[in-house]
Amino acid sequence: MNAHRFATHSLTDLRIFRILSAALEAVDPYSAVKKHLPRITGNAHGLAIGKASIPMLTALAEAIPLSSALAISKHASGLNSSLFPVLLGGHPVPNLDSLRAGERALEFVAALSENDTLICLISGGGSALMTAPHEGISLEDMQTLTSLLLSCGARIDEINILRRQLDRVKGGGLARATRAKVVSLILSDVIGNPLEAIASGPTVPDPTTREDAIAVLKKYGIEKNAPVSIVDFLESGRLLPPFRKQAPGVHIIVGDNELAAQAALEQAGREGFSAEILTNELQGEAREAGVVLAKRLREEAARRPRPFCLIAGGETTVTMRGKGKGGRNQELALAAVDELRGLENVMLVSLATDGEDGPTDAAGAVVTGETRQRAERLGLDAADHLSRNDAYAFFDALGDLIRTSPTGTNVNDLTFLFVI
Repeated sequence: MNAHRFATHSLTDLRIFRILSAALEAVDPYSAVKKHLPRITGNAHGLAIGKASIPMLTALAEAIPLSSALAISKHASGLNSSLFPVLLGGHPVPNLDSLRAGERALEFVAALSENDTLICLISGGGSALMTAPHEGISLEDMQTLTSLLLSCGARIDEINILRRQLDRVKGGGLARATRAKVVSLILSDVIGNPLEAIASGPTVPDPTTREDAIAVLKKYGIEKNAPVSIVDFLESGRLLPPFRKQAPGVHIIVGDNELAAQAALEQAGREGFSAEILTNELQGEAREAGVVLAKRLREEAARRPRPFCLIAGGETTVTMRGKGKGGRNQELALAAVDELRGLENVMLVSLATDGEDGPTDAAGAVVTGETRQRAERLGLDAADHLSRNDAYAFFDALGDLIRTSPTGTNVNDLTFLFVI
């Protein structure tokens, strides 16, 4: 991996490049699958779903003879995908390609027999990339609901409660649609690795109910704005066609946020930093998390010997208040600007491990003690940009957006607090 892909105006330290690289390399999806290859007897078939689907399925296809294979991804780039067909879907909002991918996935697994083994390679993003709504619910309904949920600050696990209730392919839908034995290799992008929440659990029974889904709508006050067809479906108790009973499957986590953070911790030690993982469960509003982490950095800078590195993993949320552009990592970083002003040799780096922070071309952003002063010289006000959810424009003007391009992996976010 090119360590210099993390470079910004403020971030030029090769030691930090290597720490960030170590985190992503530890959760490289190709290597992760190679390390967790299942033992298979009989005919094997590979179905990969999510942002990391192509490298995951490539690793499997190179190691195990597959009778058939299919990948559903956001990007066609990455490793050689000539070994299998690739379908592209929409993300974070499903599109017509997502609908086609969902129907194709159901056809793929339904064609298998009890003598076959279906190896599902699951990674984050699968919920949007593949969809097959229940009868009476349109793609447009799902798009409207998804946009509402993404803008109101709902957590990914809450969003996926609704998706599982409304979609034939989620909440174990893939596993119920096949007679084959099912083995799932999972790259987790959900805090705590709840299997039913990762890509909405296509091979895992749904532990939640329609009442739980309605509760999410009410929690965020969007039940009146949600499509009528969806609210009626959830409230009606309408019976669904009987499902084939889902046989117990095998589910293996091949990589997660904790693994990435641990690799960064170990690399920081090799670079001469004292290091500590603060949490792998960072969540809540991004702007609030940014202030909390910046205060922690200020406090630790006053008492710890240098250099040191603190690491926080997880996934925050953004409640849209303005019409600006950004992502949760950029907003977290923007909220830290005023708190870190004037501090010497400090740096906050926050990035999405998939390289895509919100609907932008940036993975995240960098803040130092000089960021506010540099911004003021350019006529930029951090508080104003934060009020408009416009972190992207702020950091773009400063040259402190991290642009890695899509990394091929996806294990939530990582925020690093450095004192150098």
